[in-house]
Amino acid sequence: MRGKLITFEGIDGAGKSTIVSLLRSSGVMEDVVFTREPTDSWLGRTVETAIHSDTDHLAELFLFTADHAQHISKVIRPAVNNGICVISDRYSDSTYAYQGMTLAGMFDDPVKWAQDLRKDWTIIPDLTILLDIDPAIAVKRCGDRGEQTKFEKLEFLQGVRSNYLRLAEQDPDRFIVVDSSGSAREVAEKISLIISPLLQK
Repeated sequence: MRGKLITFEGIDGAGKSTIVSLLRSSGVMEDVVFTREPTDSWLGRTVETAIHSDTDHLAELFLFTADHAQHISKVIRPAVNNGICVISDRYSDSTYAYQGMTLAGMFDDPVKWAQDLRKDWTIIPDLTILLDIDPAIAVKRCGDRGEQTKFEKLEFLQGVRSNYLRLAEQDPDRFIVVDSSGSAREVAEKISLIISPLLQK
């Protein structure tokens, strides 16, 4: 039986990494592969370098796409083909939402353009948890963490959030939108109840 792919999405400051970490440490999610994008591979590290630099936006998109292809080849496909469930902290929808903003002046519909780059070879998640939060709260959280990246600006994150909500509206059977403005532990407990039945199938 094919394993399930569950992805966590949301703007910077929404609490994705914290909540995934709580789920991982809870002990409830046994026999699950936890992963993330950008990955820990050399490609992922290159993406991280691009994020913290003035890399051309189109070049940045292709770096994200190369890392995604490697992620699927080395982690996602082997796991799900062997019946192992995968939980990923960010995945394709992050690229669509974020690069949909960075490329806004280059293409009529940059979100769709980015989707079309991957449509014939990516693996579509079985479930995507979209952690939704007011961008103003998210920016404050990012500021509290220390130095902000170029993506962690209010106007930019407002656009990214709009792109995420558009993606969720386009694919309501895959997306579940969860308010992440509460405490991380409360949100993690709520999400655990949502995804546990899927992991047990």
